[in-house]
Amino acid sequence: MPLGKRAYDLRHTCLTTWLNNAVPPAQVAEEAGNSVPVLPATYVRPTSGQFKDHQKRIESSGDIPELSAEG
Repeated sequence: MPLGKRAYDLRHTCLTTWLNNAVPPAQVAEEAGNSVPVLPATYVRPTSGQFKDHQKRIESSGDIPELSAEG
C-alpha cells in the first residue's frame, strides 16, 4: 500500500474517532484544516456497537447529580 494512502487512512480514522467520542466539531475541523460542514460528509461514519453507548448518554443527559448534605 502506498505511504500517502496509508497516511490519509490514519488521518481519517483519527478524525472519525474524535467525532465519535464527542470532541466538538469546530475543534476537530480546526485541527484538520477543514470546515465544519465538510466533517459529516467525509469523516463521520457509524461504528458498530456504539448505539447503546450513545443511547445511554442521551438518556443520562438530563440527570441531576445528588447534592451532599455536607454542603
